[in-house]
Amino acid sequence: MVAVSETGLVLPVDIPRPTDGESADEGRRVVAIAVSPMELLRPGSDLLNVVRDAGYVDLLLVCEDEPVSDPSPVCVLGGGSLTTSADDDLDDSDDDMDDVDDVRAAVAQLGIDELHVHRLGLRLPLGGAVDGDLVAALSELVGFDPEPGVQCLAPVPLPSDPARAAVERAVWQIAQVYSLPVQRYRCLELSVVDD
Repeated sequence: MVAVSETGLVLPVDIPRPTDGESADEGRRVVAIAVSPMELLRPGSDLLNVVRDAGYVDLLLVCEDEPVSDPSPVCVLGGGSLTTSADDDLDDSDDDMDDVDDVRAAVAQLGIDELHVHRLGLRLPLGGAVDGDLVAALSELVGFDPEPGVQCLAPVPLPSDPARAAVERAVWQIAQVYSLPVQRYRCLELSVVDD
């Protein structure tokens, strides 16, 4: 049984509580979520610092830094191509592909072999209508029966930010369903970047 407060979901007692400021355990599989690529690619990224020592990392990018003409299905940025499941229909407009290529190139320059970036391509502002899409995408990345030790990594929530609120709701649903520990990383608004 899960208690629901006026502010959102509350974890049952047996679900691991989130921890702040810790890095993902070395060698463990991590399922991470970010509102946009900037959370990974900006100088001094806390997300990057946390996943650098993890084992296999699946990172879901919910939105693009640039607006997209048509939202895309969950797909993987990796290698030399953008891959999707066989029955997905991906919009190949030049603007969208340029953004994908830019993100792919920037991720490759990070030098993390086991970082697998997935893009959902939703439009801002996010609201409650996208909760199902976020939960489904995260669930797909976690897997039907995840191996022991899988960790979830999410941004520190900002109640005044609808995108972070939507991410927070999805992360806690996944944490409850799969009994995953949730670790936090600071976002741009919560960190100081040296020049």
